[in-house]
Amino acid sequence: PDLTGHEKFGLGNVKYNISRIHVTAVELPSASISLLPVSGIKLVIGNASLTIDMNWNIRTWIFKDSGRGTVHISKVFVTAIFSTPLDNTGPTSISLTSCRTTSGDIDIKLNGKS
Repeated sequence: PDLTGHEKFGLGNVKYNISRIHVTAVELPSASISLLPVSGIKLVIGNASLTIDMNWNIRTWIFKDSGRGTVHISKVFVTAIFSTPLDNTGPTSISLTSCRTTSGDIDIKLNGKS
């Protein structure tokens, strides 16, 4: 979905809109899944990266600008624990018990008219 909003900076408001957000690349060089005692699953993803392309525009009382942008997030680490109850009373369900995510580098490139 598009992201639209405004932020207050110093002398006024900045209105922004980020649209046409597309994930163009995902790399998972290190990923593992293991079973945990008492019906659990642990997912570990290491050193992953993600690239997103988008359109953007901003407007202030002084100027406005728009263009294309690329965001590259790297050194992403995720550890997630899922529980899978074994109660045989209905369809199997999976719920997220805990999740920890960190990212190391974020590179943002904005190409605009100004």
